[in-house]
Order: sequence, then C-alpha cells, then structure tokens
Amino acid sequence: MFKRSVTLLTKNDSDLSDQVATFGRQHEFADMIWYPSQNRVVYRIDDRVSSTVFGNGLWDHPGFRATPSLALVTLRLTEELQEATGDITEKCIGGKLTTDTLINTAFGLTNNGLLFTGYPVIGYQNRLQASGGCLTGLVDAEITACPWDPRVNGLFFHQTTISVALSKAKDFIQDIQKLVSIAPQSLCGLDTYNGILMRYVTGSNAYIGKQEDSLDFDITYYRSKDPKTPRLFEDVLEEIEQMAVFKYGGLPDWGKNRNVAFEGAIKKYKNAGEFLKVKEKYDPLGLFSSEWTDQVLGLKGGLTTVKEGCALEGLCVCSEDIHCAPEKGYLCRPGKVFQDARVCTLV
Repeated sequence: MFKRSVTLLTKNDSDLSDQVATFGRQHEFADMIWYPSQNRVVYRIDDRVSSTVFGNGLWDHPGFRATPSLALVTLRLTEELQEATGDITEKCIGGKLTTDTLINTAFGLTNNGLLFTGYPVIGYQNRLQASGGCLTGLVDAEITACPWDPRVNGLFFHQTTISVALSKAKDFIQDIQKLVSIAPQSLCGLDTYNGILMRYVTGSNAYIGKQEDSLDFDITYYRSKDPKTPRLFEDVLEEIEQMAVFKYGGLPDWGKNRNVAFEGAIKKYKNAGEFLKVKEKYDPLGLFSSEWTDQVLGLKGGLTTVKEGCALEGLCVCSEDIHCAPEKGYLCRPGKVFQDARVCTLV
C-alpha cells in the first residue's frame, strides 16, 4: 500500500511531440490525453509519495460510472444523427463541451471521495488506479448501466490501440498534427470518447512483449451498427491506423484493434519463434487456442477478408473503390500525409 499525488495539467499541444520523449521518465505514473482537434493535451503528473502525506483521494471517472440508460441512448441517437447528416460542426461543439466538462471536474478526481477542492489529489494507490465505479453500480433493472453495456442502445465504437516505439513517437505525433492542419475538424469525433490516451510502456524481454520503450496510443471512435456505412472523416482515422502499423512499425494491443492492425504483426517480434515453441510445449492440443489466436499469431490466414465494404470495418486495406462505399461517395484513395496509405475518402 502506498500513496500517489496526481495533478492534471492542460496545455497547448504545440510542443507535445518534444515532450513525449522525456515526460514519461519524469513521473512514475505519467500519461497524456490528447485532443488533436482542439490543439490541447492533458498531462498527468502522477508520482508515488509517502503514506504519511495527508489525503484520501478517489478517482471515479465519469466514463466508467453507471450512467442513466436514457442519457446513453440519447448520446447514441445524437451521434447517429450527426453522422447521417454530416453535421461535423455540432460534433465538434459537443466534443469540446464534453472535454471542457471533464477538465473542469478533474476527470472525476476528488480529494476525499466526495468533492474536488484542487490539485494535487493525494490518496492510496488502490483508490486512484481503479478509476471507475461501474463495478459497484446499482442493480436497478438497467435504469443505469455502464456506457458500453450492450443491453442498452448506448455507445458502440471501434478501438485502435497501437504501441509506437518512443524513438518514433515524435514523428508519428507530428504526422497526426499535419493531418489535423489539413482537415481541422477531422478528429472532433474523438473528443466524445476522451481523445487519444497515450501511456508509457517499458520495453520487455518477454517473447512477445514490447520490443523497446514505447508509447501506447489508445483511440476510441464511433462505429456504425451498419457495417457498410462509413463514418465522418473515415479516411483520416484509417490513415492514422495505417501510419502507426505500417509506417512506424507499431505493435497492436492484442485485445483492442481491428483486423488490419494484426496483419504481419507477429513478424515484428524478434523472439516470436521462441514464443510459439513454448506455446506448443505447454499446449500441444491447442486447448487454449482458437481460430482467431491462430490468425493473429500467423499460424493460419484469414485476418484479411476482401469483400464489398471490407475497409469500413477494418477487415482489409482498400485497393478498389468497392472496398469502401462508392454508392455513398467514399472511394479508395492515397493518404493525405502518408501517401502509401489506402483509405476510404469522401470524394
């Protein structure tokens, strides 16, 4: 048991690409939440302190609390309307309102479990690391629910989570900033889902661990219930995904990604062969394997499914217009910054 001291500092993102190389080494539990469309970033200055320091802080992040189901349904219907009508202005307004509210309420941090009275927030590790109250929410016939609960028609989203080597993170961030300068409103949709979470991960000698010190980019964004319906600025998010995986050799989170992020991923691990030997030794009958794990580990094909609309769900990288949504004006085109990318662009 130990205590931590947490301060969340909001700044302009103009020097973010330079900060990432050093910030994570300055604070034990450092991370950043980046809102590229707003040109701002929230730095988490978070360090271990003595257990004798006064404070009983608690982190109960609004995104991980039981929420009135009606509010979740309303939020989803609003998103679907904005997507259907192409109303990016309202999406940007709503996203900024969400982030302003989170920043002004300290993202759910409280100094005593009830009220936020100012930084730093000091409390025990278990109260600050476990950041949401969904686990202890009421059993109330779904009057309230966790935002991702499939029993209510609430949030429905994709996640792209890729680790980029710290040595390459600066250039990757600058490429994203170039995209935003070309299409300033293109990433407003991320703001509703709390921007891009960037977390530091130390290099590991585990066979399929991080090959070197890295920065995790965790991106959550709107997903249509219709797999053949493109989202607003479909191309920008696809380009970011392909830049991370192909241009910068990013490693996919094994649990949070679309199929395209896993294509060829196992070849990026220098000791993958050793891992597969251990896997075979301890599980020769494949009891802990599935078709999916065999695919992501490169033991069988099937990660890429080439068919009509496949790029919209991340089942393929488009090579023909039919892989996008040509009837809705989305055609397969090169990326705006990463020219080798092939993305579904509204033409």
